[in-house]
Order: sequence, then C-alpha cells, then structure tokens
Amino acid sequence: MYVCICNGVTDHQIREAAVDGCMTVAELTMRTGCGATCGACLDMAADLLAKARNTHDLPLPVLVGLQAA
Repeated sequence: MYVCICNGVTDHQIREAAVDGCMTVAELTMRTGCGATCGACLDMAADLLAKARNTHDLPLPVLVGLQAA
C-alpha cells in the first residue's frame, strides 16, 4: 500500500528501511523521501516504522536431549 503518495513510498519500503536500521521518521524521510513533500503521511509512516522496529522473528527453540520412548 502507498503510504506517501507524493513520493511513491510504500509500507513495504518503510518496513525494509526499519530492517536496514532506520530508527527515526527523520531518517526515514532522508532514506525514502516519505513525508518530504506535504507531510500528510508522517503519522502513518511513524506508526509503521515503530511497529516494524518492534517486530522481529523469534527463533524456534531447539530441543536437545529428547528421545522417543
């Protein structure tokens, strides 16, 4: 979905920026252009960035020493 219509920035690009280490909306704007024109998207972009930064893959536990009975 397009978050920033003015600059054609998608939610996928915002999530990618978060994975690549983007920490703030200002940094997101510098990297992607999101919000640089009219700024109407900044609240949504901030929410998406925060959610992406707080979401991470949890590894599956490795079960060691279990034997079939």
